[in-house]
Amino acid sequence: MQKKILPLLAATIATTIYGINHTVAKMVMPIYIGSLGLVFLRVLGATIIFWTISLFFKTKPIEKKDRLTILKCGLFGMSINIAAFIAGLDYSTPVNSSILIIISPIFVVILSFFIFKNKINFIKILGIILGFIGAMILILTADSNSSIGRNIPLGNFLFIVNSISYAYYLIIVKPMAEKYDLITLFKWLFLIGLIFNFPLGINQFLDVDWASLPLWEAVLPMVFVVVGTTCMTYFLNGYALSKITSTEVAVFMYLQPIIGILFAIFTKSDTITLIMFVASVLIFTGVYLTSVLKQKK
Repeated sequence: MQKKILPLLAATIATTIYGINHTVAKMVMPIYIGSLGLVFLRVLGATIIFWTISLFFKTKPIEKKDRLTILKCGLFGMSINIAAFIAGLDYSTPVNSSILIIISPIFVVILSFFIFKNKINFIKILGIILGFIGAMILILTADSNSSIGRNIPLGNFLFIVNSISYAYYLIIVKPMAEKYDLITLFKWLFLIGLIFNFPLGINQFLDVDWASLPLWEAVLPMVFVVVGTTCMTYFLNGYALSKITSTEVAVFMYLQPIIGILFAIFTKSDTITLIMFVASVLIFTGVYLTSVLKQKK
């Protein structure tokens, strides 16, 4: 158990940062920077940080047979995943993002069925159905003209895209995290993400008047998104994945909605409605039936 303390602590810190990020990232969009510009800032900052750190460590070259997997990890983990989440948060709300982020384990089960031919029993199918019902309730009943979100149905749909991409990333990055040191792994993954995100976000990035950005309202939240939400969380989760099972790491994802919703309500950035509560119960139940219940057995 003592060997698991540090990996579990790393996963806990990463989850807490993720939960707070739902509100912090929303603070700067679209007032100070566009969503795709913020995505570009995230991957650019992370790329610079990891490549700088790599100068002081002896890193392992990526083997030829792993290059395609590394490319896919960068595409789904550092490009589609981040872009869909940030764009979704720009259109939707912190509470919606906190609720829908939990649906990722359901997609892990679905993708594992198609990739590894893992069996899906009736209980898992029921869980998948309940999870999707909860997600669809949030998408179809959302107010598209909310004062908090510009287009909540579109934003919630992008959160689903984010969950699918992140689920696939978790599946394929696990063996890479066990094989390569994290500095080597992430310097290449974020470079790939930077290349994919460059044509999408460079215009919004250049449109920002960087010299006139207020410190507390814009600069510090952006630093938190780059250093905390991007570098620290990926590194901490990567470390956890290299020491404990992906299932144990995934359990911490269940804390993220709780942290995200409580922080959003505490900072008065968002509110939770009865419909949101019902949808979240359905999604939590679906995740429980597809993953947690299986582990208990």
